[in-house]
Amino acid sequence: MNSSRYRTLAVLTCIGMFLVLIAGALVTNTGSGRGCGTDWPLCNGKFIPAYTVESLIEYSHRLISGGVGLLVLATFIATLKLYRNEKEAIAYSAGAGLFTVLQALLGAAAVVWPTTPAVLALHFGISILAFMFTLLLVIWAYRMKNGTAAEKPSAPIPKAVFWFSLAILVYSYFVIYLGAYVRHTDSSGGCIGWPLCNGEFVPDLHGATLYVFMHRVAAAILLILVGCLTLYVKRVCVDHPGMRKALNATFVLICCQVLSGALLTVTLRNDDWFVFTSILHNMIVSGLFGILSDFMIRAWRWREGRLQA
Repeated sequence: MNSSRYRTLAVLTCIGMFLVLIAGALVTNTGSGRGCGTDWPLCNGKFIPAYTVESLIEYSHRLISGGVGLLVLATFIATLKLYRNEKEAIAYSAGAGLFTVLQALLGAAAVVWPTTPAVLALHFGISILAFMFTLLLVIWAYRMKNGTAAEKPSAPIPKAVFWFSLAILVYSYFVIYLGAYVRHTDSSGGCIGWPLCNGEFVPDLHGATLYVFMHRVAAAILLILVGCLTLYVKRVCVDHPGMRKALNATFVLICCQVLSGALLTVTLRNDDWFVFTSILHNMIVSGLFGILSDFMIRAWRWREGRLQA
């Protein structure tokens, strides 16, 4: 396998992992998690399940996940053969493999043994990490194609940029988990209306309303934090156009994420549109988390005192 085919394989793996995220969101938002009963890997005791909508959705998710698992394995083997001396590539491919396995095991456990919304939300959080590693590998592969010298900044990046971006990344994972918890507790209807919640700036906080309101406040704080980081990077990273562009893209995505959250509220009473807007919400946050992760890694690699190729 040459470098061109390797990049193609990495891209296909990343796309496949993205489809796993979408399929998982479809399972959650259509209530198809029990479409195959408590059987795994079979579906209701059969290799080819009964043709109910729920079983087809759940079984399709399993098939996609299985196929992507093979792609992840193939990518890891190809990385070992072609780039065994590239620690970054090995780390990304190994990370994708680790979280893909964890995702599969947690998904199987959720089917066989009834579990809590907190554990189901963690399943989505692990899926996000698996996708992130495949996206990072694709970005790395294309940087290798274009040459890392062109990407290397002429001056180091302040350490504060790395620590600020790391803190935001960790916090964004919490916001993502909280959103997944809202979905798995069927709490989306806790706040009617947007940006107010049930017509109030601070509603009566209990039950589903509490969960949704917490997620909204956490998302608003994330928007402010990303905005502050974007302004800070523009001020201190004048000689780093690539970093500024990455933060601009991140800020655009977080704005789109907030707007897609508003769409979720608008479509609450329309089941068909709600499924679509929920998937859109997941798609945007997946890209946001991946790009922010890449920014944080570059800020770490090129921070003051550690500028390297």
